[in-house]
Amino acid sequence: MLFRWDINVRESAVLGLVGAGGIGMALDTALNLFQWDRVATVLLAIFVVVIATEVVVPGIRRRML
Repeated sequence: MLFRWDINVRESAVLGLVGAGGIGMALDTALNLFQWDRVATVLLAIFVVVIATEVVVPGIRRRML
C-alpha cells in the first residue's frame, strides 16, 4: 500500500483535471472560472502534499524494510 501511496497522491491531481474528481477537479473548476487566487491555493496545496510525501514516505519505507 505504501509503495503506491506517494504515486497516487501525484496522479490524483492529473486525474481530476480530466474529470475523475479529487483535488484536480477543484483545480480544473477554478481554472475554468478564472479564480486565480483559488488556482494558486490549490496548486500550493498539491505542491505541499507532494513534497511532504516525497520526504516522509521513503523514511517510512526504510523502517519497514
